[in-house]
Amino acid sequence: MDKIPWDQIFNFTGKDAAKLLITAGVILLVTKIQLFNDRLSALLIALPFTSLVAMAWMKLENQSSERIANHSSGTFWFVLPTLPMFLILPWMLRNGWGFWLALGVNCLLTTGFFWITVFVLRRFGIHLL
Repeated sequence: MDKIPWDQIFNFTGKDAAKLLITAGVILLVTKIQLFNDRLSALLIALPFTSLVAMAWMKLENQSSERIANHSSGTFWFVLPTLPMFLILPWMLRNGWGFWLALGVNCLLTTGFFWITVFVLRRFGIHLL
């Protein structure tokens, strides 16, 4: 792994503040829509808004097409181990599990699925980490 540029990570600029407000605004909008239409909010959050916004920020910061492409393909592979959570969590909640316990168990399961994905894909020449 390359050396981490901590000075760039902790340097907060006006552009960073704008990115924070816009990105947080997307999440806020979806949670407000959820108040009156949970299916529409689910559709909106399922759309890759976060990835699209992140890639737009990357382009505006003059990141190379290769870095953006790596980000996009990495996102695809990292989404796969999260998908079971969207079936397991509702099953748990509908079967009497408390929210926080079900969420915690799903975080652990997703972490396990993540590592399985990393190791399986490595055998096929795809290195996520």
